[in-house]
Amino acid sequence: MSTTETAIASTEAHSAHNYHPLPVVVATADGAWMTDVEGRRYLDMLAGYSALNFGHGNRRLIDAAKAQLERVTLTSRAFHHDRFADFCARLAELCGMEMVLPMNTGAEAVETAVKTARKWGYQVKGVPDGMAKIIVAADNFHGRTTTIVSFSTDHEARADFGPYTPGFEIVPYGDLTALREAMTENTVAVLLEPIQGEAGVLVPPAGYLPGVRELTRERNVLFIADEIQSGLGRTGRTFACEHEGVVPDMYVLGKALGGGVVPVSAVVSSAAVLGVFRPGEHGSTFGGNPLACAVALEVIAMLRTGEYQQRAAELGEHLHQELGLLVGGGAVEAVRGRGLWAGVDIDPGRGTGREISERLMDRRVLVKDTHGSTIRIAPPLVISKEDLDWGLEQLREVLRG
Repeated sequence: MSTTETAIASTEAHSAHNYHPLPVVVATADGAWMTDVEGRRYLDMLAGYSALNFGHGNRRLIDAAKAQLERVTLTSRAFHHDRFADFCARLAELCGMEMVLPMNTGAEAVETAVKTARKWGYQVKGVPDGMAKIIVAADNFHGRTTTIVSFSTDHEARADFGPYTPGFEIVPYGDLTALREAMTENTVAVLLEPIQGEAGVLVPPAGYLPGVRELTRERNVLFIADEIQSGLGRTGRTFACEHEGVVPDMYVLGKALGGGVVPVSAVVSSAAVLGVFRPGEHGSTFGGNPLACAVALEVIAMLRTGEYQQRAAELGEHLHQELGLLVGGGAVEAVRGRGLWAGVDIDPGRGTGREISERLMDRRVLVKDTHGSTIRIAPPLVISKEDLDWGLEQLREVLRG
């Protein structure tokens, strides 16, 4: 067997089959390119589902991590450390908020947001104990914990994991009327992705997010924006909500916040909301650790210049222009997205999303499928226009075949 086949066979034998990766085994990576164990180079057009917005091996992030590794990596929150205050202050400032509650993974941050909303509902809004309701959207993806899959409409993510956590109301994405009708005096929050990533990079109708903001403000309900995939530069703005001029009550962040170096996530909100917590009510041994803070501080500094957001906007416009030319030719049914993020619906007659992804892999381009015949394109924001064009040409060639 080849080195690749040997590695994959060992993986299949010794790891749970909770993923179905493409049959490539990456050994090294730099910028927008990855090299496998056979020495073959691939253009990364997925960027770790937006965790690698700044590319593989970004020198600023690696240097920040190395410097911190020599000092201190973990104290737990039993003690203070000298990077924590700056991290919280700078992230709150970036978000236009006041307080930060750091965690590690995106799912942990969503769980934290759910707990925060419920506690706020009981202590501030005055909802009767145990009656808090959170409204979510159909086709959402917020993670895979037992609570989160309880309000998923994805059968694969949800089946056989019950009993499910109560307290959630599911409404169609983009439907303000359904949202309004679902609200009651016990509704404490609306939790939404400003752009639904796993569903196929679904952009809501114009005016939807401002409508959500208006409704939640009128009804004294928290608007929670899950910007784990859409935030931190991906769509051409720091946050996807900015495209509609919306500021939520709470941001849920992750993925790119750790620069693809370490897992870092956070809930960011006002003091009136996050101030409901008291010591011992919520926490994480690794949340806000020195290494995570050092890397995230560098991410925040990079975003403060605006250069990555501008790059995503400019290259994103080019990406969508080129992808738009494929629609209507019998191979691509629709293209959606913002910035350097696109969902491409392939004509099922040309193959499933998985099959298209495998054909692209054979041409040294890596993307990932979702929901049948849709592929997602989300290259690192540092990708060159020439490399982006090369990757798009490989897609055109695959579709011609």
